[in-house]
Amino acid sequence: MAVRAAVLPAIGAPLEITGIELPDPGPGQVRVRLAAAGVCHSDLSLSNGTMRVPVPAVLGHEGAGTVVAVGEGVSHVSPGAPVVLNWAPACGSCHACTLGEVWLCANAMNGAADVYARTADGTPLHPGLNVAAFAEETVVAASCVLPLPEGVPLTDAALLGCAVLTGYGAVHHAAKVREGETVAVFGVGGVGLATLQSARIAGASRIIAVDVSPGKEELARAAGATDYVLASDTTPREIRALTGKQGVDVSVECAGRAVSIRAAWDSTRRGGRTTVVGIGGKEEQVTFNALEIFHWGRTLSGCVYGNTDPARDLPVLAEHVRQGRLDLSALVTERIGLEGIPAAFENMLAGKGGRALVLF
Repeated sequence: MAVRAAVLPAIGAPLEITGIELPDPGPGQVRVRLAAAGVCHSDLSLSNGTMRVPVPAVLGHEGAGTVVAVGEGVSHVSPGAPVVLNWAPACGSCHACTLGEVWLCANAMNGAADVYARTADGTPLHPGLNVAAFAEETVVAASCVLPLPEGVPLTDAALLGCAVLTGYGAVHHAAKVREGETVAVFGVGGVGLATLQSARIAGASRIIAVDVSPGKEELARAAGATDYVLASDTTPREIRALTGKQGVDVSVECAGRAVSIRAAWDSTRRGGRTTVVGIGGKEEQVTFNALEIFHWGRTLSGCVYGNTDPARDLPVLAEHVRQGRLDLSALVTERIGLEGIPAAFENMLAGKGGRALVLF
């Protein structure tokens, strides 16, 4: 069956909106009609080669939709069920999974190398980060499909698949923010906005948003920021001034840039925690001297997918949505159609893009 999709023909090439041939689901597979997909900076990182992906491919890893059909052996969802796509399904048997660290599963990305569809001329296509959400419909492994809890609008639910899980997990699982602590969030994109809301949910006493754009202040404050700082060489000094010259208990870096990682570290109090969520390139080198590591006693840690278990955390997030503590619509600055994805990528490349949600 032919559907329309945004195809990445080669690394660094523009996306092409075109028809693809999508097969029926085989054993252990599910076919999903997309309702919405988020345009995430990670998709840009895949398209420009920062993160490796087999090409040609259909990108898009943050999506939600309705089950159209299921293959043999699939029992946890059925046709007509609303679902969220999980781009990093845990195998349950590798070393990380046996330790309970499912976000580090060694086999989570195996499906990205598969051929899941073909172009009109028969060229094999790979499913981006397993799920190929930049298409009207997709076929995925059953492990990539999570039932959507009741009370969450299907279109907004797309954001739960990456940005919200990542931001929530960065606060609650990676940094383990405690009630009354102070938090700085570097980068007010989709993940940053989810991180701000999650810090508010955690009961942080002061939440400082940092970004290069003055135009994001209103969004940041609506998400829970108590203060807004324009990123500059003096950012750590400004944050210390806002926190009794101590620095924040927790800094969460969501941009993946060496300069902001260093600023986040410098903005963290002695003995505090700096958590890096952003995905940067290998050329982004961050340096520390041995004396400062000893003296400041800070913890610097990476954070993969918010250190979350989607099957465990999705119902928790849904409850926050139902109770009005988590506003998914506030994470979206632009709603576009499938044809708007290439322009959204160009905006991100130019540093102009906010958070776009593709509606099918």
